[in-house]
Amino acid sequence: MRENLNYVWTDRKRIIFGLPWTFTKYKLNETCLYIKSGVFNVSEEEIRLYRILDITMKRSFWERLFGLGTLHLCTADKSTPEIDILHIKKPASIRTMLSDMIEKERSERYVGIREFMGDESDEYDGDGIH
Repeated sequence: MRENLNYVWTDRKRIIFGLPWTFTKYKLNETCLYIKSGVFNVSEEEIRLYRILDITMKRSFWERLFGLGTLHLCTADKSTPEIDILHIKKPASIRTMLSDMIEKERSERYVGIREFMGDESDEYDGDGIH
């Protein structure tokens, strides 16, 4: 994970009683969401914000009891089409902030929904005609 970036949000996956005793860390800057997990075998995932298509908040009874929640993200990323940001504090405010940042990033990059949806008229049909 890049340590020299200015993050607007950082948190850890939480466990019992909402304590952050896990090895999964979440970091968010203006353009990317970073997820790092593991202690011996470490996995790092980077998701560009403009590639996030949908955000769903889920809160089980136990999560609500401890002020936690899970955000489920559907993305246009081929390696990570779906990902969960598990057991985080203030999930509703994080969802709103993330959603606003996604829209801002899309408008700055002039990214439309057409990039994510396969437009059949753009496919090459083999005879040189599109």
